Amino acid sequence: MTDNQHPPHSRRQSAPPRMYSPALQPLFQSLLSTLADLNLAYDRDREKLSESMKDANLRTRALEKLKQQHHERREPYLQQLAILQDRIQRGWH
Repeated sequence: MTDNQHPPHSRRQSAPPRMYSPALQPLFQSLLSTLADLNLAYDRDREKLSESMKDANLRTRALEKLKQQHHERREPYLQQLAILQDRIQRGWH
């Protein structure tokens, strides 16, 4: 096939895939998995609170407290993820 037979986007040079140490992959996946689990638990708890509390003021306060707890639980994992991403980026330069 000639270049004319390929769509224009296939003729462009794509950047090589970014590679990082295979030793970092399990940590990266673990952090992402933990964050996903925390988000699922938060969504589930938020839904339960919304359905079970009839008093709007109490529900609002309880949801705000739940949201704050969610952020506090996620923060250490987000920090570790940022450190890992920085290490990966530094390895590419």
